[in-house]
Amino acid sequence: MRPFDASGSFRPAVDRGETRQLAVRGAGFTLLSGGLGFGVQMISTVVLARLLMPSDFGLVAMVTTFSLLLTNFGLNGFTEAIQQREEINSRLASNLFWINVGVGGLLTVGFAAAGSLLARFYGDAKVAHVAIAMSPAIFLSSVAVQHLALLKRAMRFSTVSFNDIAARAVSLLVSIALGWAGFGYWALVAGALALPLTVAIGAWIQCRWIPGLPRREPGTGSMVRYAFNIYGRFSFNYFARNTDNLLVGWRFGSSALGFYKKAYDLFLLPACQLSAPLTSVAVSALSRLNSDSDQYRRYFLRTLAVMAFVGMGIGADLTLIGKDVILLVLGPAWATAGRIFMFFGPGVGIMLIYNTHGWLHLSIGTAHRWFRWVVVEFAVTASLFLVGLHWGPEGIAAAWTLSFWILTIPAFWYAGKPIGFGVAPVVTQVWKYILAALLAGGASAMILRGVPVFAGVPGPVGAFIRIVTDSVLFGALYLTAVAVLHGGVTPLLQFRGLLLEMLPWRKYSRNIPVVAVTAAEAKTATT
Repeated sequence: MRPFDASGSFRPAVDRGETRQLAVRGAGFTLLSGGLGFGVQMISTVVLARLLMPSDFGLVAMVTTFSLLLTNFGLNGFTEAIQQREEINSRLASNLFWINVGVGGLLTVGFAAAGSLLARFYGDAKVAHVAIAMSPAIFLSSVAVQHLALLKRAMRFSTVSFNDIAARAVSLLVSIALGWAGFGYWALVAGALALPLTVAIGAWIQCRWIPGLPRREPGTGSMVRYAFNIYGRFSFNYFARNTDNLLVGWRFGSSALGFYKKAYDLFLLPACQLSAPLTSVAVSALSRLNSDSDQYRRYFLRTLAVMAFVGMGIGADLTLIGKDVILLVLGPAWATAGRIFMFFGPGVGIMLIYNTHGWLHLSIGTAHRWFRWVVVEFAVTASLFLVGLHWGPEGIAAAWTLSFWILTIPAFWYAGKPIGFGVAPVVTQVWKYILAALLAGGASAMILRGVPVFAGVPGPVGAFIRIVTDSVLFGALYLTAVAVLHGGVTPLLQFRGLLLEMLPWRKYSRNIPVVAVTAAEAKTATT
């Protein structure tokens, strides 16, 4: 794709009538690639968990707790600035590119120099060497930011998705090869470097744009301020979401952190596969619907209902089977991670719902308000971590779950306030799915508790039997509960229609609804 024409104006123009079709198709590509990415990640997890020790994962996690914050500079900020702005030209994009790369270079040098401080904090000299080795990933990531953002603005989500899959596959092969050769934690370091390098190469190949020299251009300052507000929000959120790693590694050591990190990865997996990929699609679509408030509200509520339906189902199911999933995938040596995950499970579904409040901030351009909110989020979550620390990694996991249930309603109220988007429509869209998950999950646990043969089968075979049995039973009960609470199977048929419409090989269809939103529900969006 060549993003700019000869005059420097952004070339791909999306007609408003095509926004929904492109968004749905983009969601389909994104979820398809997410599924493939999940497969790559599962292979990586299964193989590397048997080649490396928990302490190897813990050691690298000690460094990535800090390095990923810097690696995401630009990815969280300049990406949204390019997507949200109504008009952009090549000169503006070039200015943002050089600012992003310049800051990325400074952060790379600074992180490498700070390696010795991290080693002192954790009391492990190896941390310094890992920090120095991983620092180039910060710069490599900054090189690809603008090209990826331009592809997303043009709604080329399939290109971005397949580029991400290819990069993950390369990273996996590098890590497995070095792990097999006995390089220990260095296999994880090499894979972490291969990922941004491959992403950058693919982004430059797919987006045929060479930045020009920086120059004065109206709009640069406002875009930079918007980007820094987004990154400031991301930084606070990142600290909130990584204070747990910091506390566990500092208090209990690298082995405990290794177990905790694997449980956390399973907890975060639905967000990585659903919420995070769909954010780009949703923000791109909603940003183009700002002038039509009714259409904007309908689109958001429909998407929120889909997230609630899928998220609460996955979350409740993982609560039932998470311990056995870890046993089956990682092996008996990781049983401690399975026990920790039992406290994460009840937070999976509400986390997916909570994450969508950011779509409102990003699409209506209130990055400064999103930044303020994350300060509140950080204060609440960090406080809960300090309380939970008394009960070890399990207490930290329980604190995560509790934080999402506490913050969700206030977050939607604050995000929707500038456009009069009340909490009532949000509650209307999600409460039935929450109740259905609770009823189905509770019934499944009670039924299977009365079948001791499933609980008594040991090892991976027993874990597999329990996973299949629990999931089939829960799935049937959950779909039944959803149908009963909605007074029919309409939500299920509409979700099926959405899945069919999202298939990349199908033609666009204007006739398949995403999720039902009644006239009454649409009107409550203004209250």
